[in-house]
Amino acid sequence: MKRVAAAERIGLYPGTFDPMTDGHLDLIRRATRLVDRLVVGVAKNAGKDPLFDTRTRVKMVEHEVSGLQKRGMRIEVMEFDSLLMDFVVALHARVIIRGLRAVSDFEYEFQMAGMNSYINPEIETVFLMSGDRYQFISSRLVKEVSRLGGDVRHFVSPYVAKALQKRFAQQSGRRKVQPVVRD
Repeated sequence: MKRVAAAERIGLYPGTFDPMTDGHLDLIRRATRLVDRLVVGVAKNAGKDPLFDTRTRVKMVEHEVSGLQKRGMRIEVMEFDSLLMDFVVALHARVIIRGLRAVSDFEYEFQMAGMNSYINPEIETVFLMSGDRYQFISSRLVKEVSRLGGDVRHFVSPYVAKALQKRFAQQSGRRKVQPVVRD
């Protein structure tokens, strides 16, 4: 009996990754168990007015996944500025990986998965729940805490924390908040 080689299962984990968080990295690690090769798609997404430009975010993600790649996980990082479903088809991917932190994420992700399925019913969307320690972490909150001078090292790698600190130090008019004591 002759064995037929199975087709490579390619998955896409798209996002803005502005910045990359420990929650993102956890989802990437877990998604590699579901596919043979995972592409992390960094969306240009100028509509979200990202803190970091696309090239910087790609480099940030590449840095963060390098440890996983060294352990044999097949991960590629690519930027894209197209309709998600067109990017999926161009990659020959069959699966879109999405993370869910809380019920509040579900409605948006459900609508997006429905739209994507309508555009191309051959592509599946797989939802992964965030691990308990990552459910409250969002890039938006990490940026806000960092912008106000807070410590974000519990939510991002030292590399990302340093990039955030440097970025906010470059912005003019940043002031340290001083408490006002009233009698």
